[in-house]
Amino acid sequence: MNIAIVGIGLIGGSIGIRLKQTNFFDKIIGVEKSEINQKKALQLDLVDEIQSLEDAMKSCKVIVLTVPVDAIMTLLPKILDVATDQVIIDMGSTKSNILNLIKDHPNRGRYVAAHPMAGTEYSGPEAAIPDLFKDKMMVYVEAFRSDEDAFELADAVTEQLEMKTSFMTAEEHDMHTAYVSHISHLTSFALALTVLEKEKSQGRIFELAGSGFQSTVRLAKSSPDMWTPIFKQNRTNVLEVLEEHIKQLQHIYDKIEKEDYEAVHKWIKKSNKIKRIIK
Repeated sequence: MNIAIVGIGLIGGSIGIRLKQTNFFDKIIGVEKSEINQKKALQLDLVDEIQSLEDAMKSCKVIVLTVPVDAIMTLLPKILDVATDQVIIDMGSTKSNILNLIKDHPNRGRYVAAHPMAGTEYSGPEAAIPDLFKDKMMVYVEAFRSDEDAFELADAVTEQLEMKTSFMTAEEHDMHTAYVSHISHLTSFALALTVLEKEKSQGRIFELAGSGFQSTVRLAKSSPDMWTPIFKQNRTNVLEVLEEHIKQLQHIYDKIEKEDYEAVHKWIKKSNKIKRIIK
C-alpha cells in the first residue's frame, strides 16, 4: 500500500519522514510542482520517489493534501472526480469553504477532513522534522460524513504520527483556530512590522531583542504563500478575533494614556488567568 503526499513542505515533509520510520506504507510518493522542492525532498529522503498527481492516483491508496488551502480548493474536487477506492485526506488549516465545496460530491465519502495542530515558523522541505506531530492534536472535521473504511485508514495514519485526536464541526474548527492559531500569526506579523518601522530610524533597536521578543515575533517568519489563503478562507472568524484584539489594545492604550496604572495592573492580572489553560 502506497501513500502520496501532495505538497512536500514542512507538514508534508514531516509526514513523509515519520511514515518512512514506521514502514506502515510500502512507498511514500511525493507530488510537488516545484522542481527545486522535488530534488530537496529526494535528497533529504522525505519521499521514495516523485510522481505526477495523475500517476499517484493510480499507484496510491492514500492521497494527503498538504498544500495551501486555496490550492486544496482547486485540487480536491478534481481528485474526487477520478477517485475510486482511494482515501483523500486534506490537512488544511481552514475547513468550512472546502467542505461546502464538495458536500454533494458523489465521492464525498472517500474524503477525510483533518487538521494537524502542529507546525513551526519555517517552510519548505528542509523544515521537515520527524517528531513534529508527536503528542499534538489531529482535528477531524465532519468525520461522520466519511466512509467508515476511509476514516479508519486516515486514523491509522494519525496513529503512525503519534497524535491525539479531536472531533469538531467545520464552524467550531474555523472559529477555534482563528482564536488559538490565526490571531497568533496576525499579531506576530504586526509586531514585526511595528519594530521594522522603528528600525528604519533607530538602527540599533535589534541589539536589545532578547528571548521574549524572539519568542513573540518568531511566527512572523511564516510563509505568506500559506497564510494569505488561510486569512482569505477564514475571513469572517479572523475579522471577529481581530476586532476583539484591537479592542483590547485600545483599552490598554487608553489606560496608559490616562496614567491609570491600577487599571493596567488589573488588566495584566486578568490576562494571567491564561495559566489555567497553558502551563
